[in-house]
Amino acid sequence: MLKSLNTTKFVSVAILSVILAGCGVSSPNSTGTTATVATSLASAPLAANVYLAQAANSKDPQQRDTYLLLAAHAYINANDYAAAQKLLKSIQPSLTQSPTLLAEHKYLTARVLEHTSTYSDALKTLNYPSSWSLPSWQMTAYHQFKAHLYQLNKQPIEQVRELSLLTTYLPPAQANEVNNTIWQVLQPMHEQTIKTFTQDAKTPVFAGWLQLAYIAKHYAVDPTQLVRYLGEWQKQNPYHPAAAKLPADLDRALNAKPFTPKNIAVLLPLTGPRANAANAIRQGILASYMAKQNDQVAVNFYDTANDAASAYQQALTAGAEFIIGPLLPTEIEQIQVMNAANTATTNALTNAANPEKTANTVAAAPVPQLFLNQVDKFTPDPNKFYFALSPAQEAADAAEHLYQDGVTMPLLLASNDALGKRMAESFIQAWKKKSDNVVEVYYYDGGDKMKTTVQDALGVRDSQARIARIKELLGNSVQADFRSRQDIDAIYMISTPQDLTLLKAFIDVNFSVFTQPVPLYTSSRSRVENESTQTAQDLNNLTLSDAPWLMQNGEENLMVNTLFSGWNNSQKRLFVMGYDAMDLIGRLAQMRSFTGYQFNGRSGALSVSPDGIVNRQLSWGRYQRGSFRQL
Repeated sequence: MLKSLNTTKFVSVAILSVILAGCGVSSPNSTGTTATVATSLASAPLAANVYLAQAANSKDPQQRDTYLLLAAHAYINANDYAAAQKLLKSIQPSLTQSPTLLAEHKYLTARVLEHTSTYSDALKTLNYPSSWSLPSWQMTAYHQFKAHLYQLNKQPIEQVRELSLLTTYLPPAQANEVNNTIWQVLQPMHEQTIKTFTQDAKTPVFAGWLQLAYIAKHYAVDPTQLVRYLGEWQKQNPYHPAAAKLPADLDRALNAKPFTPKNIAVLLPLTGPRANAANAIRQGILASYMAKQNDQVAVNFYDTANDAASAYQQALTAGAEFIIGPLLPTEIEQIQVMNAANTATTNALTNAANPEKTANTVAAAPVPQLFLNQVDKFTPDPNKFYFALSPAQEAADAAEHLYQDGVTMPLLLASNDALGKRMAESFIQAWKKKSDNVVEVYYYDGGDKMKTTVQDALGVRDSQARIARIKELLGNSVQADFRSRQDIDAIYMISTPQDLTLLKAFIDVNFSVFTQPVPLYTSSRSRVENESTQTAQDLNNLTLSDAPWLMQNGEENLMVNTLFSGWNNSQKRLFVMGYDAMDLIGRLAQMRSFTGYQFNGRSGALSVSPDGIVNRQLSWGRYQRGSFRQL
């Protein structure tokens, strides 16, 4: 029901079966004339001209209007919205004042407006007075379609409200399907947004869903508190659909045992060319450890510069109960290969000693591990997690953010290198999940070629070519300004900090005077180090994503800047990554079980997918009047 009316099929089939049982659709009789067709408004299985013919022969006004509404419905089924709109407008002044007919007219008009106008216009029309007494099938269609429109209009709270009302008209099996949709819609929402609507007394089922979602998000960090507040919620809402059967992921989270290690091993390249990056992560881990002041937990560091597998074995020998790292993809793959070989050897020895056992015998569960990077190929394991400051993941998050900002036709300008292409592809794949609109990508090279690429992307060179042809025909006295394209509504730039200022300048000067400049977005990869006031002015109105900690100027930021004055932004991001890695340990099991559990870390709003990937939702800021401000 999120991208289309998914529940339409099972609802309408159930309704239609009841209708057809009570009043069959007539067919031509033995004399060759056409008998009167069924007049139920629940569905319009015949062609529009059949209903129009019946309306022309109807003497009763209510029956005539019923057939005309069925004809409009048939036009909509055939995607002929212009004909449906014309018919609905023509019958409105004389429409019989029956609630059922008036409601159907509103419903069909909204169906037309969905495709011919805006979703907001459709929602304004689809509004039934509370005094109307309508059959269940009509209320089912009403709440279902209204929820669909709210989803298209990016109003998830109202979508949930309508879905909760819809379930009261459905059989249990179908209501359960809608309940699952409600829970899915609530998962990405921020807990403060949810909390605002938890006391809606007019729609208690809706309020109950939001109360449950808030409890699940707010107390997920503490299983004991979560169980307590869920119990209280069930007592207060004994007849709520979720009281008897909690959502599956929430039930799993309640039964997930959190990691509580006393001996934590950290695998990092503490020497060699990666030592600077590793040191920033190490300092973040130590800062988090010191903040907790837990003498019962030991943290030990192991150098992976020479051999990650050897460092891993040392950690196991020393009794590690949880492992953070290693950092490099090659090191992760090395440990994966070693673990696979160990498992195979253990299985072989077990089977040799116990021939009656099958080859499916597995070794004991490995020590839980939070890798500090991602690899392309891995087998999901309940004890393995992958946490990375991934540029590709950041581009995917940007696609989500632009969509939420109302962008419909983004244009990508990306550096013509492997990272630029990987980020662009990640953005495109994430956008496809949200919209059917195709994303255009232009890859730029350095120097003068950058300007040419920007002009091609904005359609400026085509406009200049047309002007040149006109001057050839009419003479150079012709005065004309170039025009830039008007079909895009945002540009996402994937560039290095060195390219950003020049790239934005080329974009600014290539928007014609006839075109309103579109919003510009970019990633943390583009953020300029130690930007001056002049640089911030040059980047005016540019919106940028980054770790929330790097958008603040609190005491912790000042302390890090003082202690590690030589650090660049990349090292600071690694510092907060290390800090979050320690904070995640006790939360990972619940986060993996409950996809709605989002931890607000220093590196971003973090969540864990079922395969163990830690996802980051970044903060956004904007350059305005010579300074950078968090939004």
